[in-house]
Amino acid sequence: MTDTSLTTASKASGQALAEGARVSDFVALLKPRVMSLVVFTGIAGLIAAPGQLHPLLAAVAVLCIAVAAGAAGAINMWYDRDIDAVMARTRHRPLPAGRIAPDEALAFGVALSLFAVMLMGVATNWTAALLLAAANGFYVFVYTMWLKRRTPQNIVIGGAAGAFPPVIGWVAVTGHVDLEALALFLIIFLWTPPHFWALALYRAGDYAKAGVPMLPVVAGAAATRRQIVAYSVALVVASLLPTMLGTVGILYGAVVALLGGAFLVLAIAVLRDTGEAAARRLFAFSILYLFLLFAALIVDRVSNIGGIG
Repeated sequence: MTDTSLTTASKASGQALAEGARVSDFVALLKPRVMSLVVFTGIAGLIAAPGQLHPLLAAVAVLCIAVAAGAAGAINMWYDRDIDAVMARTRHRPLPAGRIAPDEALAFGVALSLFAVMLMGVATNWTAALLLAAANGFYVFVYTMWLKRRTPQNIVIGGAAGAFPPVIGWVAVTGHVDLEALALFLIIFLWTPPHFWALALYRAGDYAKAGVPMLPVVAGAAATRRQIVAYSVALVVASLLPTMLGTVGILYGAVVALLGGAFLVLAIAVLRDTGEAAARRLFAFSILYLFLLFAALIVDRVSNIGGIG
């Protein structure tokens, strides 16, 4: 092979690597780890709902929830690129690192949002599409642009955005919002504060440096620990609602009772332990808690243990 051929091959290889890195950066904009939990809870809502949806349409509904969640994450990264550059946890994201231009990220997020909402409306029903649009709008405009930098209640109120997916999955099947779907919403809504405040306890320095008024920064660690326990108690009670309402049965109730006990033990440990270890354990377990809770919901519903046909 000639030197010219080697040079050409080297350039082509370098271009391919650069394009691969660029694709991975756009994937990172979608916040795939966050998206995975959103998608899972959306699937749970779809399965728990009474009635049936064609498997292909159900798959499209899940795709729409995933794409919309990723789109909201991309717009969030576009707006928060200034504070992301300051925080150690986020400074290597594609925008603060300069690997993607802000205009590209915004256009990417907006295009995906519109696509997801329109496809949801056509494939399932427009009530589900409206809820999907509302969830994205709430996350972008209410949480990201309004609450996050202004109030320590940012996570409490903003948590509503992350609580929409199971309701959207439910409505994709039924075409309307029921009390049982609102119970699923409430579970995630109450889960969000202790989950994020546990993270904020050991990342308080980062948030303070970025000027984000998370509760530990504004009210202090002790007040945050007390709030974590209060919301954890409310979460455990709310998590039993699907059984109380007859959405699911004994299997779910037993699993959630065990999970709730573990959650409360870890929350009380955070209250008593002023170090980082307890907060880190609660944060990690809170993710597992929500996954196992909705997994139990799915298994119970599918196996008809609750007597639901």
